[in-house]
Amino acid sequence: MLELAGIIILGILAQWVAWKFKIPAILPLILIGLLVGPFATLFTNDGTKLIQPIWNGIEGLFPGESLFYFVSLAISIILFEGGLTLRRSEILNVGPVIIKLITIAVIVTFFGAGLAAHYIFDLSWPISFLFSSLIIVTGPTVITPILRNIPLKKDVSAVLKWEGILIDPIGALVAVLVFEFIRVGGGEGFTLTALIEFGKIILVGFTFGFTFAHALAFSLKKKIIPHYLLNVVTLALVLGVFVLSDTFAHESGLLSVVIMGMVLGNINLPHIDEILYFKESLSVLLISILFILLAANINIEDLQLIYNWQAVLLFVIVVFIVRPAGVFLSSLNSGLKTNEKLFISWVGPRGIVAAGIASLFGLKLYKEGVPGAEYITPLVFMIVLGTVLLNATTARLFAKLVGVFLKKSEGILIIGASKISRLIAAYIKNNNRHVVLVDSNRDNINKAKDLGLEAIEGNIYGDQLKDNIELNDIGYLMALTGNNDINKYVIDKYKDQFGEHGAFRLITSEEMLDPQKTPHEGLFSHTDDYYKLIELTEKYPGIQEIKIKDKKQYRALIELTKEDQDIIPLFIKDTHKNIRIISSFSEEIEQVEEGSFLAYIGKPIDIEEVK
Repeated sequence: MLELAGIIILGILAQWVAWKFKIPAILPLILIGLLVGPFATLFTNDGTKLIQPIWNGIEGLFPGESLFYFVSLAISIILFEGGLTLRRSEILNVGPVIIKLITIAVIVTFFGAGLAAHYIFDLSWPISFLFSSLIIVTGPTVITPILRNIPLKKDVSAVLKWEGILIDPIGALVAVLVFEFIRVGGGEGFTLTALIEFGKIILVGFTFGFTFAHALAFSLKKKIIPHYLLNVVTLALVLGVFVLSDTFAHESGLLSVVIMGMVLGNINLPHIDEILYFKESLSVLLISILFILLAANINIEDLQLIYNWQAVLLFVIVVFIVRPAGVFLSSLNSGLKTNEKLFISWVGPRGIVAAGIASLFGLKLYKEGVPGAEYITPLVFMIVLGTVLLNATTARLFAKLVGVFLKKSEGILIIGASKISRLIAAYIKNNNRHVVLVDSNRDNINKAKDLGLEAIEGNIYGDQLKDNIELNDIGYLMALTGNNDINKYVIDKYKDQFGEHGAFRLITSEEMLDPQKTPHEGLFSHTDDYYKLIELTEKYPGIQEIKIKDKKQYRALIELTKEDQDIIPLFIKDTHKNIRIISSFSEEIEQVEEGSFLAYIGKPIDIEEVK
């Protein structure tokens, strides 16, 4: 009982440490597992582990086959949750570089790392390629914490993010196929029988995943499942599909749950977000338990296998030769610059799926007596820990060295995607500024996307935005919703992260009536609130520009907007076409160059009448 409680407590503590210090959770989890596992044997009186998952095969927390079963079920849930996050529309929009990274770079890693493992450790070809298939994946759970606080060009962040998301199920599938080659082929030859078994895995995996995904979707649409049972029924179905699929074709369960998640994630379903949030929370708990157990199950003898120069050489080849080769080949004739390719090559931490499946397959093959299987788990853990440590400690410095670190975040985040927000965002985008709209209303988001705007359907009360690495270049925040409480909340919660150079919100009706109450974060003017903006947009549906002769004329224009209820100032665009947000304290703008423009909503202004 003490050990079980200790694993959960230590796991959640590791998650908190990871959040606090902005590092991937897998790092403290594995370190804790090693400390209470193999390293504990060095200082305990009887030379035993503080947490003993399996001991002598028949004792410990998970005796016999129990640990295999738990690891398998836990990974099935983690992979299902990963599949849910894959959207077909997003995959189609990620660009040729990412498509090549999950194809060409995967092939390069598979053969490059496999050859290195074979010749450096003298492993058999099947075991070498099983190792290389397991280190294909990077994963968003390790990429996101590393990049979260590094302001990068949007394209670079997008490439790393989508590579991590898309490559998880691909890497899992490749690892499963290689594993089955070893199992069915006896570890020596790839016979017709092995190929038939592969066919069964793929057929059963796709069939079960596709069928049960649509069955669950039908149940949700017809409201056969009550809302309060939605999450637990989904969990039960995932586990059931995994086990049932494995019964028909051994080791097809992982493929089935990945396909099931991908299909569900691309069907317009009610409450799909609730299922995803539940699975994310469950995955955090399972990951916390899983990796402490897996690391603790490693023995000192396993670590001694890689305590040599061969392991260092393999790490160097994988990180400094194989990864860059895959990235540069995948980005030929792309829009990425050499320094951006170098940074993407540098940031390639291996994650949850690699370590989890490596432990599962390594343990199974070792138990079956496959030669060289004892190397799988320690080698993969070495790559995981080494890449996470390397990238977590050097990514920011390396970004500065190669020149991809943004010195100033110029992107603009707009909370609210109503008609006025979309109009303003379109103007910002047309002036070559990165702008992102956020709204919980799906219709507003779809309308924004139809206009070619970048829009995120999200809940501002959660942490989804804080974890989005594609917002790293955001330095300005504009709260443009019709709810004053939401606008104030947005400023309080996100001004430090997204409002580094300016955080603004629309003033309230009460503030509008009393200029003395105008807040410093007031947006546009102290005489116009959300409803005035909407009213004027309906009357004059467009943003107009008027050229400014000098600073004096600009002052006169601002005074005119205060007097004329049909004009609301928005931005100043200078001679270099840089736009500056006008706050309700517009007199704080220090300099307006001759030839600048005032962007506004309202009736046409005769500049000759402005003195």
